[in-house]
Amino acid sequence: MDLIFASRHESQPQEWVRVLQQALPSDSIRLWDPRSATGTAQAAVVWEPPAELFQREPHLKYLFNLGAGVDALLQMPDLPQDLTIVRVEDGGMADQMAEYALYYLLKESRGFGRYAEQQKQSRWHRLAATQREQWPVGVMGAGHIGARVASLFVGLNYPVAVWSRTGRAVAGAQAYGGDPSLGAFLAQTRVLINVLPLTPETQGILCQRTFEQLRPDAYLINMARGGHLIESDLLAALESGRLRGAALDAFVHEPLPVSHPFWAHPRIQLTPHAAGISLVEQTVHQIADKIRALGRREAISGVVDRTRQY
Repeated sequence: MDLIFASRHESQPQEWVRVLQQALPSDSIRLWDPRSATGTAQAAVVWEPPAELFQREPHLKYLFNLGAGVDALLQMPDLPQDLTIVRVEDGGMADQMAEYALYYLLKESRGFGRYAEQQKQSRWHRLAATQREQWPVGVMGAGHIGARVASLFVGLNYPVAVWSRTGRAVAGAQAYGGDPSLGAFLAQTRVLINVLPLTPETQGILCQRTFEQLRPDAYLINMARGGHLIESDLLAALESGRLRGAALDAFVHEPLPVSHPFWAHPRIQLTPHAAGISLVEQTVHQIADKIRALGRREAISGVVDRTRQY
């Protein structure tokens, strides 16, 4: 297969090409350059691809996206309708994102942030112990990443519920499906973890109405997309005490503008869209397996349903 790697922002493009060539030695793999584009590529591995890619490569059949989310890709104006888009289902991201969620939950529930402040003051003061039952976890999203996040907390004996469009089950967690069950899911959740895909249905789902239905003193962890969050509603919920805090990894505008109020807010923790980063070896292994399966005319997982937008 004639395969190209195309990205506007990936910092190690040659490394991706090298590892792809090792995994698929019989295929032609090259770094895409618009100045020398041949127009013969059949498949592309992309992350935020250049806008002219689809005009210059009219024979593309498959597009492998390095991330799990494809919302930005689907909004590209020249994206061919007959192009099969395949998302990376993990690539090492699921474990990283589960660790991210666990870190911020423990920082809140065990008071590690307060201990760090006490250390600056040379203050010795032990906080009261808490039990896991006091911190029920609710995961929004039951795909590969959501299931991994939920499973981690199940394994640590936290009360765990999972909400998704379909109500997909995760072993050991209570499953909720569809809009009618969202209120019941939120009512039992104190730590809300969002890993939903961004679609027209989930745009702005982290809003005042959602926050008001959570258990008192709730905490928000958003590892999905900035478009899920109504920023003004979060600030209001923190001001009123409805939420105790938030850990945010994704934003509508990235990089986050230096003037944004989130930077200086004492109860918001920010990370630069780093909760889960695609690892080269793991991601390439998954892509190579799919390409070999396509060569055998076998069905593959991860194909994006454009009507659902994930």
